[in-house]
Amino acid sequence: MKKLIRNFFTLFFVLIAVSSYAQDDKINVIVFGAHPDDADADAGGTAIKFAQMGHNVMFVALTNGDAGHFSMGGGALARIRRAEAEEAGRRAGVKYVVLDNHDGELMPTLHVRLQVIRLIRDWNADVVVGPRPNDYHPDHRNCGIVLQDAAYMVIVPNVAPDTPPLKKNPIFLYAQDFFQKPNPFTPDIAVDISDTYKQKIYTMAAHESQHFEWLPWTSGRLDEIPEDEEDRLDYLAKYRKVRITEEVRKSLVKWYGKDKAALITDAEAFEICEYGRRPGDDEIRKLFPMIK
Repeated sequence: MKKLIRNFFTLFFVLIAVSSYAQDDKINVIVFGAHPDDADADAGGTAIKFAQMGHNVMFVALTNGDAGHFSMGGGALARIRRAEAEEAGRRAGVKYVVLDNHDGELMPTLHVRLQVIRLIRDWNADVVVGPRPNDYHPDHRNCGIVLQDAAYMVIVPNVAPDTPPLKKNPIFLYAQDFFQKPNPFTPDIAVDISDTYKQKIYTMAAHESQHFEWLPWTSGRLDEIPEDEEDRLDYLAKYRKVRITEEVRKSLVKWYGKDKAALITDAEAFEICEYGRRPGDDEIRKLFPMIK
């Protein structure tokens, strides 16, 4: 009971904070990830562009990251991950919220779905981004399922009636991945992040315990991590470089034209989830004003 009360008040104060942050005259974007650092990796370059243009962006981690380390865990690790997320949000110019659900235990429960619905509503989201529900990590898969389950419900008044429903369904987007089964990712939208890639890497580097400790340890490369900050940024930029696939390049040509697309060195791509609103090209250009 005490835990339920604590979780309720945590989400209550988060909702108050984001209510004062979002403004109706701006494009409101919310990016969900299973863990602190997921949103940055999936959509950091695009989010920075939105923020630079004066729009409202919020990153949300559905878990507190309290299991992702080799030498610590629990509350101590959760506090570190939360502080790192706050710093990442500062570097990107976005709001960063970390929910108090356990890492490695995320399930698409009604409780988590209602958390997501309330955040999307209170942010008055126009665009919602998250992972597809096919991935190597169960938390990532379940994050995708939760977003799918919330997609229609955000406009239903009798679901989470304590938070006013949205008047229209947002556009729900999947972030790019490279998994092929049961179906490969489709890059319906592609955004040039060539000029924000370095800032994206700087944002991701704020998650030190993840990118310079935990992930290198899991892949046996911990001894390769440089000590110098600039060398670490170079290392991370190389390691997290996402290749522009043939399909993404075709999408870039569609949105930017052949000549501009040929010069793009870094991009983020998104697939339109059919459970949200199905936008046409004109609406996509309005919602992604950096595409021009």
